[in-house]
Amino acid sequence: MKFLINPNRFIKFSDLVFKPLIYLTAIFLIIGIVFAFFLSPNDYQQGATVRIMYVHVPAAWIAVLTFLIMTLYSIVGLAFKINFSFIINSAIAPIGAIFTLICIVTGSLWGKPMWGTWWVWDARLTSVAILFLLYLIIIFLKNSITNINVSEKITAVLIIVGSINLPIIKFSVDWWNTLHQPASISKLSSPSIDPSMLRPLVIMTIALMLLAIVIGIIRIKAEILKRKLR
Repeated sequence: MKFLINPNRFIKFSDLVFKPLIYLTAIFLIIGIVFAFFLSPNDYQQGATVRIMYVHVPAAWIAVLTFLIMTLYSIVGLAFKINFSFIINSAIAPIGAIFTLICIVTGSLWGKPMWGTWWVWDARLTSVAILFLLYLIIIFLKNSITNINVSEKITAVLIIVGSINLPIIKFSVDWWNTLHQPASISKLSSPSIDPSMLRPLVIMTIALMLLAIVIGIIRIKAEILKRKLR
């Protein structure tokens, strides 16, 4: 597991798995699209708009998971002075921002026919919007402070502080009365979603996570090479 903290080991490992990951991503994307648009039924209330879920939900999970990974690497980087942690943060922050934006846009498209409005200052929506702002601030600070050592430490601290928002995103629908529906999939109970919709959701989640990993590998390798040249 040294490839998780060592840039040279990471490059060797990523060169080994990169092509298989691309093939897997393409396969899962094709299967997921077929299931989502051709084999999944319309919802009895939402109709065809329910298919937005197959992009919206995975994007939300990836957005939160990316920030969680950044939080863990920030703690490791500050505690053990492992510079590769800051490389990871720099590389994957834009990925998290993009998936958070996808989550917000698709949520608005889904919310308009369901709630009658594009946006409400709902607890879940507001906390996700804050997550998007955190990503933008992290990217801005990283690129605006010329001293890279200072920028990395500042952004790492901000990431750790900002991670307080993650449980708020997760449990906001349970803690407050919100328009956003509760979780349909939980470890503590059986899924409330029909299997005909659960299957494409799982496949699309795997596909988009694989896509995020592929993009992440490309960006991490580029960041490593850029720093070596510097």
